[in-house]
Amino acid sequence: MTSAEMTSAMAEGAAPPPACTLVIFGATGDLTHRLLMPALYNLGRWGLLPKDFSVIGVSRTEMSSEEFRAELSETVRGFITAKGGEAGGGSFDEGVWNDLVGRVHYRSGDLSDSGFFAELKGAIAEISGKEDGGSVLFYLAVAASLFGTTIAKLGEAGLTEEGEDRWRRVIIEKPFGHDLPSAEKLDADILKVLSEDQIFRIDHFLGKETVQNIMAFRFGNGLFEPLWNRDHIDHVQITVAETVGVEGRGKFYEATGALRDMVPNHLFQLYTLVAMEPPISFEAEAVRDKKEEVLLATPSARIEDVVRGRYTAGTVNGKPVKDYREEPEVAGDSDTETFVALKLGIDNWRWAGVPFYLRTGKAMTRRDTEIAIRFKQAPLSLFKGTNVREDVPNWLVLQLQPDEGISLQFGAKVPGPAVRLGSVDMRFCYKDYFKTEPSTGYETLIYDAMIGDPTLFQRADMIEAGWRIVQPILDAAAKGELATLPYEAGSAGPGRARDLLTRDGRDWRSLEHGS
Repeated sequence: MTSAEMTSAMAEGAAPPPACTLVIFGATGDLTHRLLMPALYNLGRWGLLPKDFSVIGVSRTEMSSEEFRAELSETVRGFITAKGGEAGGGSFDEGVWNDLVGRVHYRSGDLSDSGFFAELKGAIAEISGKEDGGSVLFYLAVAASLFGTTIAKLGEAGLTEEGEDRWRRVIIEKPFGHDLPSAEKLDADILKVLSEDQIFRIDHFLGKETVQNIMAFRFGNGLFEPLWNRDHIDHVQITVAETVGVEGRGKFYEATGALRDMVPNHLFQLYTLVAMEPPISFEAEAVRDKKEEVLLATPSARIEDVVRGRYTAGTVNGKPVKDYREEPEVAGDSDTETFVALKLGIDNWRWAGVPFYLRTGKAMTRRDTEIAIRFKQAPLSLFKGTNVREDVPNWLVLQLQPDEGISLQFGAKVPGPAVRLGSVDMRFCYKDYFKTEPSTGYETLIYDAMIGDPTLFQRADMIEAGWRIVQPILDAAAKGELATLPYEAGSAGPGRARDLLTRDGRDWRSLEHGS
């Protein structure tokens, strides 16, 4: 597929959003350079940016718009052309980039200063060429502690007021709160300024094509949905394993940990997509209602069904990794978890009695994000008097990274005179079949926010329902009742995590071999 054909394919069925200005708070940070600007570049390449579009970067750092553009030009080109990066491996279109970077402006200021927001209001009007500032999308790529303050200042300056031909929306990054009470308070505070339809709580996992493909796979194929229930499924495993450690983010990780960082957002997004009932349509509220129903039907986690871990010194991919407690800005006696595994159940007709096992961790043996569905065994009565003593497990695996695709494992007769069963795989590789180009995953999310489609974003009630499930874990950890267990960097996590499954007569799928 040529570059022109790819552009046509990506833009098919989509039209550029209406004219708007994107204001990025925290614009000098890594997120803007590594993901947001490459995503805007891709949208420009696909013809999916508004004709009248501008970007205003905001940060405390003093610099001119020209200096900011030069900095972006250097870093974004590197992220797009570098192999192995989230946006890397592609060619760089100078024409597309020059058009985009020419629309970029920069303003420095203090987000606690009301005067700065008044100045920003004037800058938006000047850059947009509209007295009322036109439509504006605000992106909060700042520390979570600044979310409430920044939105309050936007409201004070009149920057959140909408008109007949003018919308105002705010994208909020995770983590949204650090527990249930803080999430409830943050929701209450921002809802004093914004209406729910102005708030776009982002989870970049939902921007990945392979995550969106879960719904298409389930509800677009008559083959699988009839089997998607407790009558046919034995259990489900959801794994998000990373080989990297905290990578200099010790201060952030000490205050967050693996559970807050990954479970109420990333893992629960995958969990709800797998377990939700079919919506009546793909309209935003129909989809989000069904996802919330899964969380409401999930009892809060039981402490006996949770394992927390912390990596110690080891080797990952042939490279030494230091003990988490030796990382910069990490306490020498830290009890922060870098791994968490838990068992959940869903109290509804479809899933009653089917366990869902979730795990995520850093400095593990293999990078792997997958949803693995184990089907129930067939009776072996047919094979009496043969060499078949046990059947081959049937797995349906939705692989999200690093090699996006779907595989189905089933049993087949091994060639020869004796009756023996062997395991075979049918595999579909997403990038090989669709010839996809590298992207960040933010393209779809930014585009959807511009057109006002909240389907892939979380509502307040969904956020709070997720925190309710994990709150007992946070409470037990705070009281010292659920200590972290050491695991060697480069392993599959603490040995106790295996007990969550072995006590039920099951076992984790191997991370070492990805099988």
